[in-house]
Amino acid sequence: MSAVKVFVPCDSAALAAGANEVAAALLNECARRGLAIDLVRNGSRGLFWLEPLVEVGTALGRVAYGPVTPEDVVSLLDAGLLDGGEHALRHGITEQIPFLALQERLTFRRMGITDPLSLADYEAHDGWQGLKRAVGMGSADLLHEVTHSGLRGRGGAAFPAGIKWKTVAGLQAAQKYVVCNADEGDSGTYSDRMTLEGDPFMLIEGMAIAAMTVGATEGYIYIRSEYPHAVATMTRAIALATEAGFLGDRVLGSEHIFHLHVRKAAGSYVCGEETAMLESLEGKRGIVRAKPPLPAIEGLFGLPTVINNVITFASVPVILARGAQFYRDYGMGRSHGTLPFQLAGNVKQGGLVEKAFGLTLRELLYGFGGGTRSGRPIKAVQVGGPLGAYVPESQWDVPLDYEAYAAIGAVLGHGGIVVHDDTADMAGLARYAMEFCAIESCGKCTPCRIGSTRGVEVIDRIAGGANREQQVILLRDLCETMVGGSLCAMGSMTPLPVLSALDHYPEDFGLTAADHQAA
Repeated sequence: MSAVKVFVPCDSAALAAGANEVAAALLNECARRGLAIDLVRNGSRGLFWLEPLVEVGTALGRVAYGPVTPEDVVSLLDAGLLDGGEHALRHGITEQIPFLALQERLTFRRMGITDPLSLADYEAHDGWQGLKRAVGMGSADLLHEVTHSGLRGRGGAAFPAGIKWKTVAGLQAAQKYVVCNADEGDSGTYSDRMTLEGDPFMLIEGMAIAAMTVGATEGYIYIRSEYPHAVATMTRAIALATEAGFLGDRVLGSEHIFHLHVRKAAGSYVCGEETAMLESLEGKRGIVRAKPPLPAIEGLFGLPTVINNVITFASVPVILARGAQFYRDYGMGRSHGTLPFQLAGNVKQGGLVEKAFGLTLRELLYGFGGGTRSGRPIKAVQVGGPLGAYVPESQWDVPLDYEAYAAIGAVLGHGGIVVHDDTADMAGLARYAMEFCAIESCGKCTPCRIGSTRGVEVIDRIAGGANREQQVILLRDLCETMVGGSLCAMGSMTPLPVLSALDHYPEDFGLTAADHQAA
C-alpha cells in the first residue's frame, strides 16, 4: 500500500498560523496508528483565512481542510482524512473552492501545488519551458516577445518591461546586471514573498531569460531582512538550479553565462525605490539617486542594469512558454496580462487573487473577499500600498487597470488592497501617511523630508479645529509641493492617501459642506 500524500504549507503565513505544529501532530498521530503518509511541505494556495490548510491527495483531486489546529488532527484522522472523508473543516476539492476556481492564475499557477525546492516537481508542472525556448532564440526575438506581451513593471510604476530591457540590450559594456527588487515593504502586500518562498525556480527562470535577452552575466535578488524564510528558500533554490545547470557558466548547456546571488536588505522602506536599492547593494546608505542617468544606462556599479520586481520577472516564463499573444489576450486597454491582487486588512477572506486586469474593486471585495471580517460596512479601501489613494464606494466599479485608476487619481501599485470598515478615522489615516513618510524618508530632498513633518503638524491643527479652512488650503499647497518637488515616489505619492481621504471623507476632518467647498 503506497503512502497517502498530505500537503501542509511551509509559507510564512501558514507557519505563523501553526503549520509546523500541525505537520508534527499529523506525523506523530499517523505513526501511532501505523498509517503511511508522504508529507509534502508545499507553498501556500493563498487562502489565508483557511491556514493552516491541509490537503490530501485522492483519486478525485486534492481535498482541502482548514483552518486546522494540532488539536483537530485526531478527529480528522478518525473521520477518514486520508481518504478525503467528511469533517466540519472539509472544504471539498481544493481547485473547486470558489475563491480559487474563479481566478485566472498564470503566474501563480503552481503556487501551493508543488514542493518549492523540488526541481522535479517544478519541471513536472511546466517549469523551465520558457527558458528552454529562450535558449534557442536571439536577443531581438526575445525582446519582441516580452514587448509584444504588453508586460509592464508590476512593482508599481508599470513601465513597459520590453522597453527597459531593450535599452540595456542595446548598450555595449564589459559587464551588465539583472537585479530583482524583492524589498516588498508595502502594507498589505505579500505576492513577492509568496513567490520567493513558494515558487522560487519561477523567479530564477524569469531572471535567467532577462539575462539572456540583455547580455547580462550576473544577477542579484535584493530581499528584505524581514523575510528570513524567503532568503533561505531562494538561497537554496539558486544552489540547486546552479548544480542542475539552469544557472552558471553554461545555462542549459548553452554559451550563456548567468550567476545569481541573494543579498539581504536591512529593511528600509525607501530601498524599494530602485536607485536607493542600488546604493544599498553597493554597500552604501540607501538614499535615492537623482535621475538621469537612468539605472538601465548607469545602474549597479555604474553599469547597465535591468531592474524589475519579483512579479515582473516571474511573469516572463509563462510568456516565453506559451507565447506573447497568449499573455497579451488577458486584460484590457494597455494593461495586459494578470495581476496578483492581495486582499488584506478588515476582510473576511484575505488572500491572493490573480485575475486579468479589468475586474472591479467591488468584485474583489465581495466576490472574493466576502466583505469585512467585522461584519460592518466597508468605508474605504486603500489600493496600491501605503502611498496609494483611498478609494470610496462611488469608485468601486471602476475597472482595475493602470489608466482607469490614473484617471481617478489613484494607482494600482503592487496590487495591495487594504480594507477598512465604517469605524475607520480617515483623518487619522491621512496623518499616518504623513508620519510614515517622515519616518521612512531617506532625507535627501526637502519636499519629502520637511514636507511630511509639516504635513503631520497641519493635519493635527485641522483636527484641533483652529482656522480649519486655512489649514486645509495650506495642506493642499504642501501636497502640491511634495508631488512636484520630490526626487522619488516616497515624497511625490504620500499626498495620494492624504488628499483622497480629505476629498472623499471631509467629515472625518471636521469639515462642514461649506468648509469643504471653500477649501
